Amino acid sequence: MPNPLDRRSFLRSSGVAIALPALDAMVSRRSVTAADSAAEDVPRRMVAINVGLGLHVPNLYPEKAGRDYEITPYLEPLRDLKDNFTVISGTSHPDVDGGHQSEKSFLTAIPHPNSPGFRNSISIDQIAAEKIGVKTRYAYLCLSLAGRGLSWSRSGVEIPSATRPSSVFSQMFLEGKADEKARTIQQLKDGQSIMDSVLGEARSLNRRLGKRDQQKLDQFLTAVRATETRLLKQESWEHRPKPEVDAKLPRDITDRTDIIGQARLMYDMMYLALQTDSTRLMTFFKNGINAVPKVAGVSNDYHNLSHHGRDPEKIAELGIIELEQFSALADFVRHLHETSEGESTLLERTMVLFGSNLGNASSHNTLNMPIVLAGGGFRHGQHLAFDRQQNYPLPNLFVSMLQRLGVETDSFVTSTGTMRGLEMS
Repeated sequence: MPNPLDRRSFLRSSGVAIALPALDAMVSRRSVTAADSAAEDVPRRMVAINVGLGLHVPNLYPEKAGRDYEITPYLEPLRDLKDNFTVISGTSHPDVDGGHQSEKSFLTAIPHPNSPGFRNSISIDQIAAEKIGVKTRYAYLCLSLAGRGLSWSRSGVEIPSATRPSSVFSQMFLEGKADEKARTIQQLKDGQSIMDSVLGEARSLNRRLGKRDQQKLDQFLTAVRATETRLLKQESWEHRPKPEVDAKLPRDITDRTDIIGQARLMYDMMYLALQTDSTRLMTFFKNGINAVPKVAGVSNDYHNLSHHGRDPEKIAELGIIELEQFSALADFVRHLHETSEGESTLLERTMVLFGSNLGNASSHNTLNMPIVLAGGGFRHGQHLAFDRQQNYPLPNLFVSMLQRLGVETDSFVTSTGTMRGLEMS
């Protein structure tokens, strides 16, 4: 019988400790999932965008389902791209409530985000990053307008977001000084050295474990090797020049009320990231503000307008703001559509998910989430209308998107399969 291990056991090397997974030889237990590192042939990408203060769905949802629907006010800026997007109504994340707190679950679908014992889990972009992140200089980019983001790690920790377009541009396209690059490369090499030592100690530990624990440890070591692979990949990128683009370092918009200008500037950075294949995975949180936005025709606080209470005048002003949100989205999607990549376009190879965690921001309701999916090689040009009383699980869409990115999965949290009615072109 193998000797029991302390549940706080570590692999140690050079003063660095890496916690072991829970094994049967320890007191507590949990499962460990290893990342799949299989390759893909064609670049597949995903952008996920959330409007934190919701969208007034009567201005978005068409009355008719199917392909023969009339363009609604919010879809008007996308009219010429109708065959390149799908409007989805009657969906939500099962058991995700909590009003504004539901933004935490927009890409994770973890229930009850406002509960005292809530613990989040991995977002779909991070699942995909484990699969395809090694193929680009940056595994992913997390972006927002005000700090909070949409991306969460496998352990349920929020991943910090970049809020300044200038810093995003600098990261992607400006070369550092020679001494800075040398210092970065040495740090990466130090990380690889630690991993080498830890793996050696793990092999010694393996002889003390039972068969079941050996299997668990092997899964854990697979994840450690994946980390080592990422370190090696990062070092290789440090030796390669960054791409050159026909664009200058942007000047950040410091006026926080200019939410549309800030969003458009970030969309420009997102386009450059996709065009240069600097990353294939991005999240963008368009956080709301408790102030009057710099939008012509609007004189009331944006947050207050989102809680319109069916006041026609407030809804009219809110509609002006949200139409500008869709106009900025349309320009981004159109830019991708007009950019060729091989025999395809950037849009055909990039899924753009746009929506909100709130179905009715006025009442903090999380049902009937407004969702638009563009690009990605799906057969678009339709309104997928599900039951608005008994919502269809939105995680089913996430399963379809993950599969499109090459992730071998049939489920995601509360999903029941892939999304019905969404087919490949």
